[in-house]
Amino acid sequence: MSHRFHIAKKACDAGFKIHVASSITTEVDQEAVSIIKECGFEYHELPIKRGGENPIHEAYSIVCCYRLIKVLSPVLIHLVTIKPALYGSIAARVAGKNNIVAAIAGLGTIFLAQSFFAKIRKALVVRMLKFGLSGKHSLVIFQNPDDKDFLSEIGVLTPQQARLIRGSGVILDKYPVVPEPKGNPTVVMAARLLKDKGVLEFVNAARLLKQRGLSVEMRLIGSPDPGNPTSVTQQELDQWAAEGAVELLGYRKDIAAQYAAANIICLPSYREGLPKSLVEAAACGRAVVTTDVPGCRDAITPDVTGLLVPVKDAVALADAIQALIEDPELRNKMGLAGRVLAVEAFAIEKIVEQHMDIYQELLEP
Repeated sequence: MSHRFHIAKKACDAGFKIHVASSITTEVDQEAVSIIKECGFEYHELPIKRGGENPIHEAYSIVCCYRLIKVLSPVLIHLVTIKPALYGSIAARVAGKNNIVAAIAGLGTIFLAQSFFAKIRKALVVRMLKFGLSGKHSLVIFQNPDDKDFLSEIGVLTPQQARLIRGSGVILDKYPVVPEPKGNPTVVMAARLLKDKGVLEFVNAARLLKQRGLSVEMRLIGSPDPGNPTSVTQQELDQWAAEGAVELLGYRKDIAAQYAAANIICLPSYREGLPKSLVEAAACGRAVVTTDVPGCRDAITPDVTGLLVPVKDAVALADAIQALIEDPELRNKMGLAGRVLAVEAFAIEKIVEQHMDIYQELLEP
């Protein structure tokens, strides 16, 4: 709903009949399904668990994808994120269906983990992706060049199959630029509460700034994700709440309002596709502090719209935040430059049209 709805709506307006398939695990998912149906799209539930590792259940998920594809016989299949791209592309090939668009929005935990079993799992995933995406009518959308180059180098796809689209776009009118709030500077991090998102570094940076006696409010927006192995626990959240270094706001839908009430937006993630939170920060005209990793560095213009810091470095993160707090003129200049970047690169209309071009490229023959 947040990343692909406008693409589906545009395709519907162009004459396509849209089917949406996903798993349902939360009340938020249920609400999204209701909206999907209200928009006239057909909805199908699939038993895909993002954190699932049971071989029998995972094989069953592929079978369910295959059955759905055989019944619907779609002219084009758009697969979003690693696991649907993996299972959906295999199911499509077995079902004899071409015209596959796979959106790889970041390589995620599978490619970040370094344990022995994680390396085995990664090797298996690479082989499965090679099989699923090897068709000549398969195109893969990446959000940053590092992910594109990496999967091309290890032979998952050919360079001719790769397409680069910077993020999922933003509706600029919903993110107006307003003056920074007065009073104590406020830093906001909005993300799923995963360790891979740099949540621990954000909390440790908040502790450091507090120790330095800096007057700053550090706000953490988001909720744990039990389906992800790197999710923070409720026990950790309770500890942080009691400590008071960060203010925990939980899951919020009013991100534009939260960013308007902030002075700096922060995302110390370990790796991303191209984070929507930083695209929204640019649209709101707020300076950014993020990590020098694929995806994050592609969402800003370094030293123009924000600052880059080394990954997993809470001290450098605290230093960068402090530098922007102590230099409001630089902060405001970066925020205005961020809005220009959002208009030029991240406007939803441009992102949607790039997707329509890819659909047309596959369907024209």
